[in-house]
Amino acid sequence: MQDDDVHRKRVVVAGLGDVGILTAIRLSKYADVVGISVKPGLVSGQELGVRLARPRDWARDYWVPFDRYRRLDRVQIIQGTLTGLDLAARTVSGRRDDGATFAEEYDALVICTGVSNGFWRRPTMQSAAEIAADLSAAHDRMAAAHSVIVVGGGAAAVTSAVNLATTWPDKRIDLYFPGDRALGDYHPRIWQRIHGRLIDLGVGLHPGHRAALEHGFVGDEITSGPVHWSTGQPPASAEAVLWAIGRVRPNTDWLPPELLDEHGFVRVTPELRVPGHQDVFAVGDVAASDPLRSSARNRGDALVAHNVRAELTGGRTRTYRAPGRRWGSLLGIQRNGLEVFLPTGQAFRLPSWSVERIVMPVVVRRGMYGGVRENHPLAR
Repeated sequence: MQDDDVHRKRVVVAGLGDVGILTAIRLSKYADVVGISVKPGLVSGQELGVRLARPRDWARDYWVPFDRYRRLDRVQIIQGTLTGLDLAARTVSGRRDDGATFAEEYDALVICTGVSNGFWRRPTMQSAAEIAADLSAAHDRMAAAHSVIVVGGGAAAVTSAVNLATTWPDKRIDLYFPGDRALGDYHPRIWQRIHGRLIDLGVGLHPGHRAALEHGFVGDEITSGPVHWSTGQPPASAEAVLWAIGRVRPNTDWLPPELLDEHGFVRVTPELRVPGHQDVFAVGDVAASDPLRSSARNRGDALVAHNVRAELTGGRTRTYRAPGRRWGSLLGIQRNGLEVFLPTGQAFRLPSWSVERIVMPVVVRRGMYGGVRENHPLAR
């Protein structure tokens, strides 16, 4: 394909989270791209534990204003809430913070609006000051608590327990999860390894505890007081209760119901195309690509960007192949480096010096994102 082939085409990327930004960056070399986001920058849903325990470290890599990304200079960015999609007119509509409405036509649409999950992933319109206040409030709540209960058995719960215990070794921290082991979507060897880490940190482990939740409860606030269990154990109490129970809700209220599966996620083909609509694609946590919705990772952005170009130029599309298990860093960057867990259950560690000098500045900021400005006031 020639770069000029889609030069005059217009692509709308709906949602600029982790995968949306990378998709927009990739497509901006070949098309006129419009990105729509409720935030003024990347506010990632990753690494909840680091966000709570070390918010400044977390913000350095996961709260990044859009104007720091060099390759987003070519992208028109609209901060607004999406309200509708007209498939026949090829138009998405939305509302800005001041109430003004907008409508954007497209030749291709990529849906990357993600999911809501707890207080750390909300599709609400926010300013930079409001985002900073949220980060500080959650951290201060954890810092002030002498005891913490973490409820949940997924990655968000486990990374939170590890990072909280690492930062505040004098706190009483307990992890309650419903199964015999946590991290059920990961290879069993990964849980064995992290189980030992949690024991060494003094975290209380409580398998077989399923929380008794009131109807409609989604755990989007840090609470206090007793936690009751539907599995019959006595209630447990702590000064702060972190709910990481995996009740994700897709951010798809603005989409026609016929595009969605029974759980509200966007139905996609193996090419990450919405069935019956050649010009509409979906990628990331919002896309029902596989049971783990793993196109949010595993280079889903690269594949969907290729397929959008193929659709606009008559090229050949590629298919997405999902891994059988989750994998990744899980615990985030620690003092001794970054540990990466593979789908096979094996792990390798990148030492601190390589993370600081090579991985983040060269591989991530320069390689993945095409350059991230470091002289922005919020990056200091």
